[in-house]
Parts: sequence; structure tokens; C-alpha cells
Amino acid sequence: MTVELEKQTASSTTPDRLLAALTGTFDLAVDKGRGEHTFDIDTRYGHYSPSGVRLASEDLTLRIRCGATADVPVTCLEARLSVNDAPAVAIAELSDWSYRFDPTMTGADARGPLWGIPQDRFSVLTDGQGNPLPFSLRYAAYTALIDFHSINDVFGRPSPFGPGLQDLTAIGQRVVHPASFVEAQMHFGTEVRPGSTFRNGEVTLALVGVSTVEQAVCAVVEYDAGESTLKMIIDPVGGQTSVIEGGSQYQGLMYVDLTSGWSRRATLEEYMIANVTTGESAEPSIDYTTRHIELRML
Repeated sequence: MTVELEKQTASSTTPDRLLAALTGTFDLAVDKGRGEHTFDIDTRYGHYSPSGVRLASEDLTLRIRCGATADVPVTCLEARLSVNDAPAVAIAELSDWSYRFDPTMTGADARGPLWGIPQDRFSVLTDGQGNPLPFSLRYAAYTALIDFHSINDVFGRPSPFGPGLQDLTAIGQRVVHPASFVEAQMHFGTEVRPGSTFRNGEVTLALVGVSTVEQAVCAVVEYDAGESTLKMIIDPVGGQTSVIEGGSQYQGLMYVDLTSGWSRRATLEEYMIANVTTGESAEPSIDYTTRHIELRML
């Protein structure tokens, strides 16, 4: 039976047929299909010493429901956090919490925060025992939503402002995305001070292949932000001001459903190295941080 199945598979997927299919054209300009979908976005942070020893880790999972258009609220159904591989705890303040995503809000003017994501929700987050989470973990939870919309709504949609997903019609094609070299002001409550910025390098999208996810045929699109730079001025309540300056490189893959236009799966890998100066007389330290992200449609 196994030999016969192998013969049938080989006869129906000959190299010539595969080549003909893969050298054809693809339509990634399709708008996302209507209806709501639910995603898990898993983020694993790793913190390392200059010698490469892992110092700490955090695992954060958000379950998010959203629609194809901005008139459908985005809802964080639940959030779970694990520190240093301990059992995960729920973050109650992010359970069944909704907001309106607005792609026109850049966070750089008086209209409101980036993409309309309310930051006050993250001013006080607690673990499963009601203990307040430190700034770093509250900021990580906020950043997870930024990552979700970056993948789902910036890179994972046709771009109305310049080259984007819609221009990838053949495997091997690559375009430079209009997010290239954009410098964003970083605001987060009163703790991230003015002057904090993140600047992308040259952001590219490339159609690198075809795959399947849950029986759906998907285009595999690679995004790469090149060499990015960042500066954060952090002024925690009751603590000393820290200045973080360094570089970041992030890239990943999106598995874009060729029928519905939704990304059924995506990854992001980020590597950051920065100088951290705390107080006026302290010697700077080196911070090595990695992020490994997987986005999955449920």
C-alpha cells in the first residue's frame, strides 16, 4: 500500500508539473475575507549576559479576535504569562478587553496613541495572585499587540502607500516596503519619556515559496527590517532614569492564504543589543535580548 501510494504521489507531483505551478503568477492583492478570526500570538523573550549565559526568560501569549475591517473591535480574549519557565498565570486586566484599531493613528500627534491602542490599560497589570507586574512586563504585553498589528495589518495587507504585498506576483520577487527608514516616536504612559524612538532599516518583502497551513494553500512571504536602531529613555516611578541605545534586527515569515488573504501563520525573530546607562555616574552595561514570536490562526 505504501509503495502504491508513493507511485501515485510521484505521478501526480512530477517536477515538471511542480515547476509549471511554481513559476506561474500569484495574486496577493486580495482583500482580507469578511468575518472574524481568532489568533494566538506567542512571544518568548530571552535575556543574555555578554558571555552568552541566559539570565532570564518570559513567555507571553495573547489570544486575539479581530475582523477584516477597522469597524470591527479588536478583542484580547485572554493573556497568559510565564517567567523563567514557571507555570503560566493569567493577566486579568487584559481578559475580554476591546479597542478600535485605527491604521491612520501614528502616535506622533494629539489624536491619540499608536493605532488607537489605549495605553492606560497597561498602567496597572497584575499576575494571577494580584501582584503588580513591573514596567518591563507591562511594556512587553503592550508590544505584543504592536507586533500583532504589524504582521496582520501592515506587512500582511496590500499597502495603500507604496510597494507591498500586492506587488509580489512571482516567487523570487522582492520589494522595498514604505515602512523603510521610518522613525517612530515611542510613547508608553509616563515611563517612556519623549525622545525615545525606533527607526527601521530598509524593510523588504519577498515571495519565497508556497506551502499549506490547515489544508489552505498559502504564499510564504519573508519580511526583513534590516538594521534598525532604537533609543529609549525610561523613567520608572521611584527609580533612576535609564537610557537604552542600540540596534535591532527583526525578520520573519508570513503564510498568506491565497484564497482569503489572511495570514494563517507568521513568525518573527528579533535580536537586539544595546548599551544601558542608569544614573549619571554608573558604567553602561550591555543588554542582549531575543524575541521569538509565532502567530497562529485558530
